[in-house]
This record gives sequence, C-alpha cells and structure tokens, in this order.
Amino acid sequence: MSLFGKKKEETKAPSCCCGGAAPASEATEVKGASECCGKTVDGICCVKVLGAGCKSCHEQYENAKQAVKNMGLDLEVEYITDMEKVMAYGVMSMPAIVVNEQVVSAGKVLKAADVEKLLHKLGF
Repeated sequence: MSLFGKKKEETKAPSCCCGGAAPASEATEVKGASECCGKTVDGICCVKVLGAGCKSCHEQYENAKQAVKNMGLDLEVEYITDMEKVMAYGVMSMPAIVVNEQVVSAGKVLKAADVEKLLHKLGF
C-alpha cells in the first residue's frame, strides 16, 4: 500500500487554435498559417503575452491588445502568467510577445505603436 500515489495530470484544452504547442527554441521567422493551425486573421493565428503578472507585464498585455485593435484584427490576445507555460517557450526575461507560437519580443515593454510596427515588420 502506497501513501503517496501518482498525481493525476489534468489537461485543459488550450484557448489558442494552435493547440498550445510551445516552440522548441526562439526562431527568427514566424510560422505561417499552414504550419500553425490553418485558422488565421491576416496571417496571424494567435498573439500571446507572457508575463509574471507584474505591472510591466500587464502593461504589455494592454498595449498588445490595443495594437491588435488598431490594426483592425479580430483576434483575442492571450495573457499567460503560468510560469510552466512561460518557461516552455524558453523565455527568461519578461514580458514577452508570442505570435503564431514564436517568441518575437522579450524583456521589454513595447508601446502599442511598436507592437504594430513589429507585426508589420513580420509581414502582418
């Protein structure tokens, strides 16, 4: 008889259409719709802000939401504060922005206009 049994793993369906798969490493190129999940708005399937829940991370989340709104995209920006999920992306400095499951910015708070410029630079 065992006093400590194995903990049952809970699996939650990710809110992202990509299935929540984190990249193995940071890449310079953002995945296209066919590599991500096929469901996109102007080539973007998902936008996530990774953070610890601090003021700077929350500010980045609000700026990212504003940038998506300013660009006229019908996407929901996801805010991830679960450290296990954040670490799965290989991010060591926060806040970070993830587009189509690829880390595109980390370690600094970008203003909404800068997020827009970043998305345009990536081809969106």
